[in-house]
Amino acid sequence: MPCIMIQGTMSGAGKSTLVTALCRILSDMKYDVVPFKSQNMSSFTHDKLKISRAQATQAQAARCEVTPEINPILLVPYNETSSEVFEMGRSRGTMDTWTYYKYAENEGIRAAATALSNLRQNHDVVILEGAGSPAEINIPFDMANMMMAKMADASVIITADIERGGCFAQMVGTISLLPREHSQRVEGFVINKFRGDASILYTGIQHVRRVTNIDTIGVIPYTDVQLPPEDSLDYHNTTIPTEQAIASISDIVKENINVQHILDCISS
Repeated sequence: MPCIMIQGTMSGAGKSTLVTALCRILSDMKYDVVPFKSQNMSSFTHDKLKISRAQATQAQAARCEVTPEINPILLVPYNETSSEVFEMGRSRGTMDTWTYYKYAENEGIRAAATALSNLRQNHDVVILEGAGSPAEINIPFDMANMMMAKMADASVIITADIERGGCFAQMVGTISLLPREHSQRVEGFVINKFRGDASILYTGIQHVRRVTNIDTIGVIPYTDVQLPPEDSLDYHNTTIPTEQAIASISDIVKENINVQHILDCISS
């Protein structure tokens, strides 16, 4: 079944929010859509299942069942150097960084591949979410980003947070650090959390297009609507969303993104 993947230039760029919005937008268009994040690190978990609360929220937006398959690997921080690892909702114990990398290369990637395959068989569209940045060149085995995009044969949209500044450098820098086989999957940028008149971004967007050959398909305005955090660093934002919040965010995204481009990515 068709897949599309949302990645970011960094943690907190708005990946989870964008996936949530797209899940609701496609669900409203009568697609049987489901979210998927192979690996997440979060202290915020679903009330009944050991998966990230962000993925549970995305399932709510997609109007699909919340199952461990939508977030097969969850890392819950234990201390500065280790995390408790949950696979399909069950604890695999506490692992330090290098132990986890060995696990990820074997059991972890197999669990993620099986979960993704099952979701693809049972839904019209899978919207994958990356973790951090796809250009974390120091990580020896990144199963959360381009590895999943390749496995799903998914087009990739990369979102950047302009509120913190430097988003154009992040967009160009991310593409420049990716191997060509990965950068060729990127079908668009989304600029997130913008305040003001978006026309001021025109020259920057055009320059990024010339350098990367990738269009910016949306500029999403800043909103105070809160969703569960996408990564472990965002401890400040823990509000459980309501249907009204999901609807509000999806409306904002729908008005400020090229939805047809998203549909074209899914159908290509």
